[in-house]
Amino acid sequence: MKETTIAAISTAKASAGISVIRISGDDAIVIAERVFTAKSNIRLSDMKGYTCALGGVFADGEKLDECIATVFRAPHSYTGENVVELSCHGGLYVTNRVLRAVYDAGAEPAEAGEFTKRAFLNGKMDLVEAEAVMDIISARSRGAVKAALSVKDGALSKRIEAVKTALLSKAAHLSAWADYPEEDIPEVEDSELIDALQNALTELDSIIRGYDNGRILRDGIDTAIVGKPNVGKSTLMNLLAGYDKSIVTSVAGTTRDVVEESVSLDDVILNLSDTAGIRDTDDVVEKIGVDKAKSRLNAASLVLCVFDASQPLTDEDSELMEEIGEAPAIAILNKADLPQMIDTQVINAHFSTVVPMSAKHSKGVAELIAVIKEICAVQDFDSSEALIYNERQRNLAKKAFDSTQEALTALEIGMTFDAVTVSIEEAIAYLCELTGERVTDEVVDRVFHSFCVGK
Repeated sequence: MKETTIAAISTAKASAGISVIRISGDDAIVIAERVFTAKSNIRLSDMKGYTCALGGVFADGEKLDECIATVFRAPHSYTGENVVELSCHGGLYVTNRVLRAVYDAGAEPAEAGEFTKRAFLNGKMDLVEAEAVMDIISARSRGAVKAALSVKDGALSKRIEAVKTALLSKAAHLSAWADYPEEDIPEVEDSELIDALQNALTELDSIIRGYDNGRILRDGIDTAIVGKPNVGKSTLMNLLAGYDKSIVTSVAGTTRDVVEESVSLDDVILNLSDTAGIRDTDDVVEKIGVDKAKSRLNAASLVLCVFDASQPLTDEDSELMEEIGEAPAIAILNKADLPQMIDTQVINAHFSTVVPMSAKHSKGVAELIAVIKEICAVQDFDSSEALIYNERQRNLAKKAFDSTQEALTALEIGMTFDAVTVSIEEAIAYLCELTGERVTDEVVDRVFHSFCVGK
């Protein structure tokens, strides 16, 4: 059945230098010709792929804008179909008028992710690479971009394909040896089969363990900044955010609610929560803030516990140290530019990581970033390494691992090769679902539903 020709704005819905309207489908060039006229009078249908023409976009005889039309011919395009991209001026009104003209000329509105979905269906990329497209768009740090680009370029797919190929080879050998006993097929050696299964398990385990690093790069680390009032929590928040996100005064208890901000620090994203100073208080509003601070402290994946190094430790400091749970915590000795009165022996007894800082004077940030990367195990992490990025991928990789382990266990306890083959074939099926070689329409729709329109 012939696919419809779709169109959408593929640039951000905001005023900009240019906007791009992408048209994809069998009739993309024909539809574009209905609205676009080149200054050179060349027809788009006469243009080769990867060529451009300057001209105008018209509707009902009215010129809407000057425009550059770029032609991509199937199968050498992003979607694998005929594609025309109209690059016009980036005003919202103009862009929407041009898009409406394209719709009136015969194109249908593209659904979320439909261009990339068509690229997948037309064999331009597998499902893992397609998912990486959205990860590139949503990346919030250099490390996240590098990791997503690596997956988009096929690094993860190649690792999965290598495991699948090895398992297919053994499954084929087992099936041929069992089904054609009269043929001169070499007998399956247990030792070779065990080695192959163990190698597959090692690689799958490595892929699965990379999920945590991928999640950190993509989603960041939920980080609570805690401490008693007036130790410099909000000053630290503003320093890391790069602007005045939190109100800073000399009045204790200024911060009464949780102030949130995501910041990228040397490839590490911190989802910061600047909390109210933790102390006993009779102020009803402040008490609500203190309760929220304790809640964030208990839920955080990383805690930045701030102390005023220019003052002796108080009962409130001691109570705070006892409140910290299992999450990794860094003691920040703020106001390190002032004469030091804090008992560092007590601090060192409670925290394995201590960083002196002067948030007011922007001192100690590099040291803080270094210890955060070390604690989160990303200090020596290569962000260009192939990573699984979402729960769908992790779940299928884990199922493939479990099926491979079942095959190895069946072999080791002396079960028949038929039982071993069934488990190996299950592992192969999960890997095929992971890359999209065998996948239901429902799964495909769910994957691309999270994409933005225009991509």
